[in-house]
Amino acid sequence: MTANKDRLEHYIQTIINDESLESTLPEICNAFSLIEVKKNDFFVREGTVCKYFCYVDSGILQHSITVLGENKTTYLALRQSFTSALNSFKNKQPSRKNIKALSDCSLWVVNFEAFHNLLENNIGFNTFYYNLIENQIFLIDDYRIDLLTLSPEARYKKLLNNEPHLLQEVPLHYLASFLGISSRHMTRIRKNIK
Repeated sequence: MTANKDRLEHYIQTIINDESLESTLPEICNAFSLIEVKKNDFFVREGTVCKYFCYVDSGILQHSITVLGENKTTYLALRQSFTSALNSFKNKQPSRKNIKALSDCSLWVVNFEAFHNLLENNIGFNTFYYNLIENQIFLIDDYRIDLLTLSPEARYKKLLNNEPHLLQEVPLHYLASFLGISSRHMTRIRKNIK
């Protein structure tokens, strides 16, 4: 899939969701530049400062931490989503997590200076960012509640219903980690649920 800035513009426009702010889109999109990250390369390494806020045009980025020597997936940034090691990026401090490409990725990125310039001077970007963060908070809240209230089988069924494409796009052990399930238990669940 060839990187396309039109997809970036369309996605930002849908998040802004305000026709009166469409005139702000060219300035926003012009602040982004394209980078390519190869499979298994890092977008951010733990202990380094995240340089970019990005839109995933193609590919999948895995957010992970290491706990007792084991790699744990905390988030999967899929095609047509925004991501960053946000605390590191915004506060210029070392990241507590890795962000690695699970496949070749095309990313539209904006650096810290351009990002803050847009936040301070572009009402469309300000609206976009507020809406994006609010939506992410809703998703994180649902995810945390699911981890505490749903059985592993129910979490897997919810994934099957809401995002079945992930089973084809993401290796099973990353999905298991993301769902808080051991790989062995995930294999048993998959055999029992068709």
